[in-house]
Amino acid sequence: MRSPNLKRDTQLVHAGRHPADFGGVVNTPVVRASTVLYPDIGAYERSRASKFGALRYGRYGTQTSFALAEAMAEIEGADGAVLYPSGLAAIAGVLKSLLSPGDHLLVTDAVYGPARNFCDTELRRNGIDVTFFAPGIGASIGDLVRPQTRVVYCESPGSLTFEVQDIPAIVAACRSPDVAIVVDNTWATPFFHRPLDLGAHVAIHAATKYIVGHSDAMLGVAVANERHLARIRDWAAGHGVLAGPDECWLALRGLRSLGARLRQHQESAKTIAGSLKGHPAVERVLYPALDTDSSYTIWSRDFSGATGLFGVELVNTSPDTVRAFIDSLELFGIGSSWGGFESLILPSKPVRTASEPHCKGPLLRLHIGLEDPDDLLDDLQRGLDVLHEANCRDERKRNVQHR
Repeated sequence: MRSPNLKRDTQLVHAGRHPADFGGVVNTPVVRASTVLYPDIGAYERSRASKFGALRYGRYGTQTSFALAEAMAEIEGADGAVLYPSGLAAIAGVLKSLLSPGDHLLVTDAVYGPARNFCDTELRRNGIDVTFFAPGIGASIGDLVRPQTRVVYCESPGSLTFEVQDIPAIVAACRSPDVAIVVDNTWATPFFHRPLDLGAHVAIHAATKYIVGHSDAMLGVAVANERHLARIRDWAAGHGVLAGPDECWLALRGLRSLGARLRQHQESAKTIAGSLKGHPAVERVLYPALDTDSSYTIWSRDFSGATGLFGVELVNTSPDTVRAFIDSLELFGIGSSWGGFESLILPSKPVRTASEPHCKGPLLRLHIGLEDPDDLLDDLQRGLDVLHEANCRDERKRNVQHR
């Protein structure tokens, strides 16, 4: 039995691996199965006693998914994990399993766009009252909790604007055992942040991102403490929601190198974010690992590192100029998602209904991949220099027109 005090890198290498069960094979094989045969009817009947964690029927998983669930629970410090075919499926599955008609849900205003849409449409249609709250609310969230409140949904840092939420303060303010604190932990992964250690009850991951790490699989994970795990598992099984064995194997592969990859993502992102902060075309860099960021104090207290995703607010400029800047980049792909080895960039338009707009100028979301940071920075600075020159020309034209 392994020591419970292993360091994170060691956990990532060994969690969920049992080579002796597969003739010494290092990696858990991909096991694809629907039907499982039993030697007699007695063995079949005994298998019905437990739906989860033992080979029974393909809808409940195979050795491949069992290995990933075990690994994710171990590295998050949870009692168990449930796997889903996408990150959004994990969000939807957790919320649907913990909420019933008439319940009240509190959601951070900086939530992932598709999650906001799910709350505003599917949950409201099902009689669930949804209230969005300002990301920096902290202990004041207690003022929004009602007798019907059953879930507080956090995302830390928040999508697009990267505010870090004060999870310990939120936990302390929501003392009722009937309120589950759910945290989307996709940005930091369990390697840099463990919300359950701060008092949260459930953590969600779009494992599509850093855990898989190679932009080649869709996968979601929810890890939970014992109090909420059974409801989350039962809902997923009862609705036929499952992750495929091939995707689970790709996530297991990604876990083994997660620490090494995240350290490079972090080092490169810090270098680039710090350099961009001083460029005349940049109004502000939204990255909690910068000591100038409004979330730095909470981030430095609750996180052990930062990953490669951050925002850049440009000085006010025309949409066409922003589009030309993005199109001019050679090393940054234009595409959804993030967390892979490749660098990406997209324009961002945060939606806010419970807090003031976070940015006045155009906002970009950058994912810093595993390329050499000097090459990435050169690419960005060339484009920003051209953008700044265009802004200066526009300013001169406006000055001439106003004379």
